[in-house]
Amino acid sequence: MITKSILVNQFSASLDLTFTETDFPRFAQDEVLIKTAFCGVNFPDLLIAQGKYQFRPDLPFSPGQEVSGEVVAVGTWVDHVQVGDRVMASMGWGGFTELAVAKGSNTYLIPPEVSLKDASAILESYATALYALKDRAMMKPGETLLVLGASGGTGTAAVQLGRVFGSKVIAVASTEEKRAFCLQNGAHEVASPGEELKEQIKELGGADVIFDPVGGAQSEAVFRTLKPGGRHLVVGFASGEVPSIPFNLPLLKSASIVGVFWGAFWRNAPEDNRRNVLMLLRWFAEGKLSINVTKTYPLADAKKALEDLMNRRVSGKIVLEV
Repeated sequence: MITKSILVNQFSASLDLTFTETDFPRFAQDEVLIKTAFCGVNFPDLLIAQGKYQFRPDLPFSPGQEVSGEVVAVGTWVDHVQVGDRVMASMGWGGFTELAVAKGSNTYLIPPEVSLKDASAILESYATALYALKDRAMMKPGETLLVLGASGGTGTAAVQLGRVFGSKVIAVASTEEKRAFCLQNGAHEVASPGEELKEQIKELGGADVIFDPVGGAQSEAVFRTLKPGGRHLVVGFASGEVPSIPFNLPLLKSASIVGVFWGAFWRNAPEDNRRNVLMLLRWFAEGKLSINVTKTYPLADAKKALEDLMNRRVSGKIVLEV
């Protein structure tokens, strides 16, 4: 049986992708085969396709780290979903395809209140942000949360979750349009990146927790705004630059630099991760969280979607429809 997939043929900054026929995928006893309805598009998908991520799959491969759809087969070790169920799932890669394979441990039933399109955009952004704020920062009500890249996928999720946690949320975004988007998404205050960023944040009272998926020069600038006991969450490096923060700064501020790698968390602590995801799904069902899917592309246009992500032409979440 043949299916259609987006394949990375060579690692390239200009994205060497093709939409082509591929063989029917095999799946293991602990895995689920999903007829894909939608694929979330995330910054790591771009980095993996360019060969800039922490790992490099063997070529050729299909990028894509999260999907939603219908279960068409299950491995013998999987007992919490069955054929015909609506599910969402996350994987390291392999999502930009008509038939996706996911570990049963990171596959979840979709509540009836959540659409397939919205479900495809939950795991990579919202589960990452929840793990960061709840488990890594141990966020407390009344604290101030500073979100860099706040109009992007994980940034959007962090802003909403900050509100759920009872935090004051300051959102940093690069344009007036994106800052307006952040305010609509729930931020209390907004700031613009650049030379004046540190002063802007200090005028707003500083931060207890920094959610940083951006990296680059602004990471050190905002670290200097942390209050005593503050936590700087290292989520990613969308700027393309890994910052070098002087080690005397954490000492002088009694502050912490905390790594956040949700992919390792769901693999190493699947039950803890499942509790987090079920908490998220409950909050979506209750209306405490909402997905901002701002653009949908056909699967064949995956390269265009990744290019728009790379060139910062989108806010919120974007998805592929299969």
